[in-house]
Amino acid sequence: MKSQSDYPIDLKTLKYNKDGLVPAILQHALTMQVLMLGYMNKESLLRSFESGHCWFFSRSKGRLWEKGESSGHYQKIQQIQYDCDADTLLIQVLPDGPTCHTGSISCFTNNEIDSDDKKSASTLYIALEHLQKVVMQRNKERPEGSYSTSLFEAGIGKIAKKFGEEGVEVALAAVGESDERLIDETADLLYNLAILFECRKIELDAVGEALLERAR
Repeated sequence: MKSQSDYPIDLKTLKYNKDGLVPAILQHALTMQVLMLGYMNKESLLRSFESGHCWFFSRSKGRLWEKGESSGHYQKIQQIQYDCDADTLLIQVLPDGPTCHTGSISCFTNNEIDSDDKKSASTLYIALEHLQKVVMQRNKERPEGSYSTSLFEAGIGKIAKKFGEEGVEVALAAVGESDERLIDETADLLYNLAILFECRKIELDAVGEALLERAR
């Protein structure tokens, strides 16, 4: 069993309200977008520390609950901090999907799911996350006639060569073609990166974690 010193914050330092709760703000670790506000007690904090996912206390249901227990959109904890008064938590996470029950990446979008929310800073993250899931499924099922299947069956050498070719295409588009062409070539590059990472069994989130580490 872990001791208090093993946890990222000191539970005794926190100032809980009369109900034994402390508000917790979830923030996307890559885009810095505020995702949601929930409430935690000591037990939900301990479960969060142990699992690496966010657990909360439901004031309406009177029980602990894990964010993502129904949707599968878990919140992977990257960092936990508390404010100067030690009565509010800020938790940076990498979400497995939309955080809000409405289907939006954040609860703070006024439910504009079909407009500006699609153009938010998190759009690329959502697209890459979806791409990785599709590529993993293609590798598992190897559907006949799929381009992804042909790459997986050709092996890592062919996959690496194709990724290199796409990198050259991006460079050429950057210096001599339209913005639309550059965007299209970059999309092709990222697709081939997802294929390459799947072949090596590396998650795309690892790149985000490496970038976060460099930014500290």
